[in-house]
Amino acid sequence: MAASITGLLKPWSPRVFLVRWSRYNPYYLEPEISKEAYSKPESELSAEEKEERQLKTIRPIKAATSGVTSSVFCDPVISKFINMTMQNGDKVLAREILTQTLEDIKRKQVEKYHKAPEGKKEEIECNPYTIFHQALENCKPIVGLASIQKGGKYYQVPIPLSDNRRRFLAMKWMITECRDNKHRRTHMYEKLPRNCWQLL
Repeated sequence: MAASITGLLKPWSPRVFLVRWSRYNPYYLEPEISKEAYSKPESELSAEEKEERQLKTIRPIKAATSGVTSSVFCDPVISKFINMTMQNGDKVLAREILTQTLEDIKRKQVEKYHKAPEGKKEEIECNPYTIFHQALENCKPIVGLASIQKGGKYYQVPIPLSDNRRRFLAMKWMITECRDNKHRRTHMYEKLPRNCWQLL
């Protein structure tokens, strides 16, 4: 049907794109989210950056996705964890769970900070984002198994994992452990901080 429609329309018509399921044709440019890119003076830009900035004044730009923000509080790892925690499209609940988790970590660290003697206060980390990142880093696997065929048989061979795969598995294991291995009266935002403390 698409072929018949393209035959009826003129070749220069901007309404038909050959890329399936694409909202934008290749003429559209990718959006720039970072504020630093716009605050740079022209004298500090390279030739490629100047050309790209010039193109953005004359060519259309794709709309940014709903989850992208230029806020200084935005953390891509936290956003990814929220998306993986989300069930049935309830992102508000997933964000609330992680917010309460970070708040619980912060409260315990501040309490520990005030109880510690003056000499050891500097060693206590009170930033919940740093603690969460460290717990996630400690949970990441180094190698994984891949099926390799040799002589008509499949063998499970250990291979190094990519950074994206390691991060995905760490998040998946943390979420699965919180959902499966907890008491029915225990909330996820209570279980998740305990897992973070165990991973440190």
